[in-house]
Amino acid sequence: MATQTSDLLAAAAPRTVAVVRAVADEQLHVPTPCSDYTVRDLLNHLYQVVVNFQELAAKRSVQWADKPDHLSEGWRDRFEVETRRLVDAWSDPASLEGVSPGMGMPQAVIGGMVLLDLTVHGWDLAVATGQSYRPAPEVVPALHELVEQLAPQARQMGVFAEPVPTDAGLPDLDRLLGLTGRDPAWTASA
Repeated sequence: MATQTSDLLAAAAPRTVAVVRAVADEQLHVPTPCSDYTVRDLLNHLYQVVVNFQELAAKRSVQWADKPDHLSEGWRDRFEVETRRLVDAWSDPASLEGVSPGMGMPQAVIGGMVLLDLTVHGWDLAVATGQSYRPAPEVVPALHELVEQLAPQARQMGVFAEPVPTDAGLPDLDRLLGLTGRDPAWTASA
């Protein structure tokens, strides 16, 4: 069985997996739009997100303080496997019911948060490593409302930077990136 969240994750995941697979080992040290993260740091963060949000789908607590290095032999294949498991975890309709015991937010919001991470960090990694990135067309509009809802608290917690002004005529992804505090025109050389 599928849910709207798992359908959106299933649309987003292959695009981010493709970006992850194309990251060259010699690019692991380069900066990303996430100023505190190199490509390696961001890959490790995204891997942890994918694994932890599987547990959050099942309403189990997770550990964010541990920062293991997931980039050992076969990490690209393992990332793809874990991303498939993530989609499967959010396919259970029970994953969207109630409030997350570990996060204190509605489970539907938690599912949206992992969709946001897959999408935005997919862009972060793509632009940092010189790849093109096109999110699934149905994903970005679904994230705008969530980002507007989460933005005040996310900015207080340092998860989002201050919004970057974007023109209303720009693509949905650019406007979404601006809402999260990213400059859609970011380049590694800037």
